Amino acid sequence: MDEGKRYARLGLFVMVSLCVMATVLFLVGGRKLFQPTFTFETYFNGSVSGLELGAPVRFRGVPLGQVSEILTSAATYERDVPLDRRREYIVVRAKVNFSADEAEQLKRDMAQLVKKGLRAQTQLAGLTGQQYLAIDFVDAAKYPPLAFQWEPKYTYVPSAPSLSGEIIANAQAFLSSLNEADVKTLARNLNALVVNLDKKVSETPVAEFVRDADATVVRIDRILAAAPIDHALRKIDSAAARLDELLADPGLKQTVDNAAAVSGRLRGLADRGDLDRMIKHINAMAERLDALIGDNQYDVRVIVQDLRVTADNLRVLSENVKRNPAGVLLGGPPEKVELPGSSR
Repeated sequence: MDEGKRYARLGLFVMVSLCVMATVLFLVGGRKLFQPTFTFETYFNGSVSGLELGAPVRFRGVPLGQVSEILTSAATYERDVPLDRRREYIVVRAKVNFSADEAEQLKRDMAQLVKKGLRAQTQLAGLTGQQYLAIDFVDAAKYPPLAFQWEPKYTYVPSAPSLSGEIIANAQAFLSSLNEADVKTLARNLNALVVNLDKKVSETPVAEFVRDADATVVRIDRILAAAPIDHALRKIDSAAARLDELLADPGLKQTVDNAAAVSGRLRGLADRGDLDRMIKHINAMAERLDALIGDNQYDVRVIVQDLRVTADNLRVLSENVKRNPAGVLLGGPPEKVELPGSSR
């Protein structure tokens, strides 16, 4: 009976622990699993390079959700379509965190919002270069929805090209619209601009600038002529002569030779190993000295104490000699003199 109660208590403890763990996990992050989401998809007829899974979805800068899937229409909707008839769009699906009522209302109003110009675009997030999916209203007539023949799995939001892509497309269109006559006209205009710049430069006071430069050079020449350069050169020559005399002194040569001889002897000692043996002998002597001091440490302490006592006795003796030199040499101290009127 007791064993059955123990098993029942153990089972109850395990169940309670599992319930507490499940509650903690739900409070930490499990609520997102049951939070209602609204999923929509959009199609791009171009590259979405830089857009990754988990990229934020924003409506006029306000975060709404994240990108959940990036697919191709050929693998998603056009598997049975002949190759020459495939659209080859990029399918981007995103999840937006809405309540159930908001999600239903958005599904009902999506058609009207698309007519007003609600479009999805890829945008750059500041200087980092990260792409995100932006939802905003644009000109609906300028950016009509892409043509396709399948039924979208989720609510469809048309796309619009990004600002950077539109700039590149406009530049390409401008370059392609230029003909040979326009290029020649542009070249003539550039030549005329260069000629005008040359005239402006020639009309500027360049001659005055050259005259000022010449005057500056003349001033520098005068300063150099007035400076005591000859005196400085003579001092340099004198110093060089003294240096030559110093180098020619036989004493300096002898000193260098002696230093070379000493260094040669030291190198010979090091090569023969004498220096190493000397260092080893010094180390052995130091070890012996340490051992000797360690063995006779007590005797040394006693000797030091005796020397201290002897020094104290000598100090007392010197004081007595100063006070009573005759008593120290001939006998005891002098008798005490009693003054008249003093009590015995």
